[in-house]
Amino acid sequence: MLLVYPPASKPCEPPAGIARLAGALSANSIEFDVVDANIEGIQWLIKGTPPGSDRWAKRAVKNLDSNMASIKNGHLFKNMSRYKKSIYEINRLLVVSHASQGIKITLSDYEDNALSPVRSQDLIHAASNFEKNPFYGYFSQRLKNILEKKGYKTIGISINYLSQALCAFSMIGFLRQHYPHVKIVIGGGLITSWMKKRHRADIFNGLVDYIITGPGEIPLLNILGVEIMEKTCFTPRYNIFNKDLYLSPGFIIPYNTSYGCYWGRCNFCPERAEGNRYLQIRPYDAIHELNAIIEDIQPCLIHFTDNALSPAMMEALIENPLPVPWYGFARIHKNLTDMDFCKGLKKSGCTMLKLGVESADQSVLDAMNKGILIDHVTKTLENLKKIGIATYVYILFGTPSESMESARKTLDFIARNHNNIDFINTAIFNLPLDSPDARGLNIKEFYRGDLSLYGDFIHPKGWGRPQIRHFIEREFKANPLIRPIIQRQPPFFTSNHAPFFTTSQGKVC
Repeated sequence: MLLVYPPASKPCEPPAGIARLAGALSANSIEFDVVDANIEGIQWLIKGTPPGSDRWAKRAVKNLDSNMASIKNGHLFKNMSRYKKSIYEINRLLVVSHASQGIKITLSDYEDNALSPVRSQDLIHAASNFEKNPFYGYFSQRLKNILEKKGYKTIGISINYLSQALCAFSMIGFLRQHYPHVKIVIGGGLITSWMKKRHRADIFNGLVDYIITGPGEIPLLNILGVEIMEKTCFTPRYNIFNKDLYLSPGFIIPYNTSYGCYWGRCNFCPERAEGNRYLQIRPYDAIHELNAIIEDIQPCLIHFTDNALSPAMMEALIENPLPVPWYGFARIHKNLTDMDFCKGLKKSGCTMLKLGVESADQSVLDAMNKGILIDHVTKTLENLKKIGIATYVYILFGTPSESMESARKTLDFIARNHNNIDFINTAIFNLPLDSPDARGLNIKEFYRGDLSLYGDFIHPKGWGRPQIRHFIEREFKANPLIRPIIQRQPPFFTSNHAPFFTTSQGKVC
């Protein structure tokens, strides 16, 4: 079997889902290969883009080798200005590669002016016109070589983000035309969301043979004729990936200890809207598995990809520190207001926590059923700063219960706590169409397409998207205490590269 991860998403670490699928296949003695077409395709595109008459692109071509080397040896992470210059130069080669065709490719995204990833007809069009895809020259040869050498009869394609959808379906179209006998299986986070919302398993009939929703290990094994019905957890495989390709100073292991969210009550949460159950690997089993992986792979960093690490998992990490640094998402909970608990996290290897604060207005947090207290947020930020764990704070403007006055409370809170916040991600609220918040609102079309998961709405407090954008740019980001935090944001790679700025050496290990 062949497992494929399509372009385009951040090319800094291997795909966690593919690693777990590989573990399931390996445990059942099924021959397989993995193609991370995202990192391979991006590298292929970067190195093959002619500079043309663009002075910026010419400079980018000239500096490409040194920029790539500086990312991988960590030198870039000693200086944010130099980091940004190099990252923007690398990104420029992607941007200019197909800009004349109305396609914008970056180190974190893929956009086509003519095709939308949320319109099924556009995805089918991409499959029918696969040779027009910017990555066609890469994937046509890569897939041809491996299929003709190994003769695989089944291909699994993992699609997690909208930025991957058009490229994935271009690859599917190529496979359908040239290898019609091959069975095509699709799955991943985006596919799961589409199927949970639309309940239309026949939407891509003629293009794909099987669609998997949720964790894919057991369904994939069943498709391949291995009958495993009980809940079985397979150790992910990472030694199947080329460590040297990824754009990071060392090999990062993305690892999840759970599926879904242990809180699962926030009104805006896609997990709640889709009705996904929370499943957790037993914390001490996860620790044992991680230690074995670390001994085998020798990574520089563990990236916990859980929606939020559970308190039980954090306690297990405190009792069993990892030999390499780690970071991940955490909910603000009472344990984080305990200095001894935070010290334990630091000793366990925690280098950064991503925290979904969303708003500093308690009434807004209560209305969205966030389940956190502002006093706890303040204490958590203070504790983590004191013991040296970096914080990556997420702020969400424009929820139905928020007003401009509420937004200014958030601004004031961030300004007051600016010394305790290392990075900030600001976003404008997108309404999940199946969320509790959608009831009673005047919904407008946001993304035009039958596969759209989000909608716009007439804000009940007159706090519309234009006003929110104006506020973010003219007030929030312009605040002299907040501006330096905004400027620390690593472009394109954002939280994935942020941990490497938490030490003076550009490495966390």
